[in-house]
Amino acid sequence: MSPIRNAPSIVYWLGENLYLNITNRCSNNCYFCFRKYKTGIGKFNLKLETEPSAADIIEQATSMLAKKQWKEVVFCGFGEPLTRLDTVLDVAEQLKTTGTVPIRINTNGQAYLINKDRNVIDELKEAGIDKLSVSLNAHNKETYDSVCKPKLENAFDSVLEFISKASALINIEITTVTIPEVNISEMEALAKKLRVKLRIRQYEQFFW
Repeated sequence: MSPIRNAPSIVYWLGENLYLNITNRCSNNCYFCFRKYKTGIGKFNLKLETEPSAADIIEQATSMLAKKQWKEVVFCGFGEPLTRLDTVLDVAEQLKTTGTVPIRINTNGQAYLINKDRNVIDELKEAGIDKLSVSLNAHNKETYDSVCKPKLENAFDSVLEFISKASALINIEITTVTIPEVNISEMEALAKKLRVKLRIRQYEQFFW
């Protein structure tokens, strides 16, 4: 495996997907978070020194989109993308004018708490977001508070509201890692209740 690059990456890639690392800020402090144990993914350093401007993100993403046919463009890095909602909207709108690659956001689903008094789902839909992947990682509030350690009050209920509202407008899935605290059968039941797909991700114990 190639060593991680020293310079932080705004744009990086895994397989057939192009990823946008636009912030390192997050409203959760999950004990299992990848960024607690590593500085990047593959050969890419994702520890940003400063947050990139929308123009910088667009320039780098557009350059990479011109070089290859990607399966998806994904807002996903070492932070919560929707802490920078306006930047996400600007970038998505611009990328949609230059191509047809589907755009996905990996999010913790706390956008309504982070961006108060904003019609977040409507704005994402209008900007051209094709899919949302919500990292729920808990089957109830108690588990969520324990493992995700949200910085904002009533986070779990707000995430469920976000998922419910989004499911009417945008293709959406929820995900969970296979940490011991999560009851997978209850996660499946919750996904069924919310009428969304559940994707299970294998937990890697980076600290071993």
